[in-house]
Amino acid sequence: MKQLNQEEAKRMCERVLGFSKADECRIVINGSRKGNIRYAQNSVTTAGLQENTEMTISVAFGKRQGTASINQFDDKSLEKAVRRAEDAARLAPENPEFMPAVGKHVFKPSNTFSGPTAAIDPDYRAEVASHSINAGRKNKLVTAGYFVDTTGFQTIANSNGLFGHQQLTSLDFTCTARTEDGRGSGWVTRSASDARKFDAREASAIAIEKALRSVDARALEPGRYTVILEPAATSELIGRMFNAFDARRADEGRSFLSKKGGGNRLGEKLFDEQVNIWADPWDKDVPVRPWDTTSMLPRARTDVVKNGKIVSLDYSRYWAQKQKAIATARHGNMIMSGGTKSLEELIASTKKGVVVTRTWYIREVDPQSLLLTGLTRDGTFYVENGKIKHPIKNFRFNESPVSMLNNVDELGKPQIIGGDEVQYQMMIPPMKIRDFNFTSLSDAV
Repeated sequence: MKQLNQEEAKRMCERVLGFSKADECRIVINGSRKGNIRYAQNSVTTAGLQENTEMTISVAFGKRQGTASINQFDDKSLEKAVRRAEDAARLAPENPEFMPAVGKHVFKPSNTFSGPTAAIDPDYRAEVASHSINAGRKNKLVTAGYFVDTTGFQTIANSNGLFGHQQLTSLDFTCTARTEDGRGSGWVTRSASDARKFDAREASAIAIEKALRSVDARALEPGRYTVILEPAATSELIGRMFNAFDARRADEGRSFLSKKGGGNRLGEKLFDEQVNIWADPWDKDVPVRPWDTTSMLPRARTDVVKNGKIVSLDYSRYWAQKQKAIATARHGNMIMSGGTKSLEELIASTKKGVVVTRTWYIREVDPQSLLLTGLTRDGTFYVENGKIKHPIKNFRFNESPVSMLNNVDELGKPQIIGGDEVQYQMMIPPMKIRDFNFTSLSDAV
């Protein structure tokens, strides 16, 4: 089905609302066209285009709810889906945490659509893969990667008169380059909503350079080191922390923001004063939808951490009512302030330390301290007197992002991090962190 414009989507929602006999009805329509290309062993392995539009209809009789989804949009199919949702609602038990549909809101549009991204075609995708493959062959490396571009829309509506429609575009790219003997490996990731901000040559060159530099890695004794974490390495750690700013989990004693004896740590200083984090759906680099799809509440620019102090938490509508607080929409992005220095400049100011390209295979050890364990990979290097001296073998680490952000020495220039591996679109800086805890060596490259 073709992408729906605002008027087409509104007419379809009005038809569904007209069919409903329930006390209330909520509608979400998601449409997307995803093009992709995948390559491995210096050859393209798959390429394709997926198109789908799906509507989810949720109805309620009192506190009994039912949901149905459909991707056929003639009147007969729409009415059948509404009846299916209503039948499910009548059979469902009452939801003790049910909240009625929100009222009508005016959503301030965000700039989530880019014409150049929407115009990406098979030739563009082939050229992206070609840059990596040809540069890899030239350097006697083996490359593998994945590029995906998405053009889509989301529409929300309910029986209280709420309506929102937003066009969306995005692209994500990852590339791994390895030496033919498997002794060196480099990796890079890039995300953007606007294709004009993506350079396949630049990204591929980084993965290739890391692969060439990571050959003949030496063992370094595990212990606590100053580390320079690239944004991709940091995102997998603090991304889990961003998911923990939930007031209910904190109030119920289930997170690092829980206070002993009950309550939460809102207002407390938990991080270094350099740490400032906020959400902003209208940010020019990482724009997101101006609403939270689950609650259908409008998003707002919101400070989360200011000068190291926790200044806001996420309150669901149910928990806000229970705690006599103000309900908030779930954030779609997280933005962390930084400095002006590049990664190279952070390295240049380091007497002794370790550069980490990527972290992976991360598992939570303790939710109340947010202690995580995981591994480094795809380029780990030893720094001495401001220069990378040699590659080192990978480490396993045990570390908490809470401790990390208490041990900040310096922050660099923020970069965009997004895609399937993280929940939020992020702008986060490279970070120089002291006393990062490497617990053992890993033989993986």
